[in-house]
Amino acid sequence: MKSSPRLWAGFAIPGTTWLLVLFAIPFYAVACVAFGTLDPIFRDAIPQWNPLAWDFTQARQIFASLATGPLRGVAVRTVLYVACAMAICFLIGFPIAYFLARHAGKRKLLLLVLIIVPFWVNYLMRMLAWVNLLSNDGLFTRFMRIFGVNYNWLDGSPITVVLGLVYGYIPFLILPLYATLERLDWRLIDAARDLGANSRQAFRLVTVPMSKAGLVAAGILIALPMFGDYYTNDLLSRSPSTEMIG
Repeated sequence: MKSSPRLWAGFAIPGTTWLLVLFAIPFYAVACVAFGTLDPIFRDAIPQWNPLAWDFTQARQIFASLATGPLRGVAVRTVLYVACAMAICFLIGFPIAYFLARHAGKRKLLLLVLIIVPFWVNYLMRMLAWVNLLSNDGLFTRFMRIFGVNYNWLDGSPITVVLGLVYGYIPFLILPLYATLERLDWRLIDAARDLGANSRQAFRLVTVPMSKAGLVAAGILIALPMFGDYYTNDLLSRSPSTEMIG
C-alpha cells in the first residue's frame, strides 16, 4: 500500500512550523538589524524590515577588512586555529569512534556515557575549570613543573586556545563518527583482508571510503561552531595576539 503524500505533508507541518518560528524568523530579524541603518545621533541600530531597502555598505566594509584590511590577520589566525583543532580532533576522535564501533563490546554503553557526560556541564563552566587548572598555581601547571616545564599557559598561548577548542568540540566529532562506523558492513573489511590487504590497506581502501559521509558531517559539525567561538579565546588567552573572528 502506497503512503499518501498528504499524510506525510501533515506530519511535516509541525516540524516546518517549529523551524520557521525558531530559526527563519529570528534569522530574518537579525538580518534586518545587520543591514539596517544607524541612528545619526545615538549610533543605535535601526532595523530595516523591507529587504529591498537593506544597506550592505557596512557588510562590504567588514568583508573588505577581512580580505585586505586590519582584520585579515584575525581571519587567517582563525582559519589556522580551526584547521589545527580539527586535525587534532580527527587524530584523537577517529580511533576512539573506531574502537567503540569495532572492539568495545560490552563496554560500549559505559564509554558512550563517559563521552556524553561533559554535555551535562555548561561549556562556560568547563572552560573556567581549565582556567583554574592552567593558572600559575593550577594543578596541571604545578604537575608540569615537576618535569621542568615552566610555561604560562594563559598568557596569549595559541596552543592553549587550540587545545581548548579540541576539548570543547571533540565529543561532537566522536558521536557522528561512531554512528557511521557502527553501520559499516565489517564483512567487507574481512573480505579485503582475505584477499591479501593488510590492516593499513583495508583501512585506507575500505574503511575510510565507506565512512566518508560521516567524516564530512563530523567535520562540518565541529568546524562551524569553532569559527563562531569567541569565549574559548577570551577565557584561555585574553590576548589580542590570539583573537578570533567570533
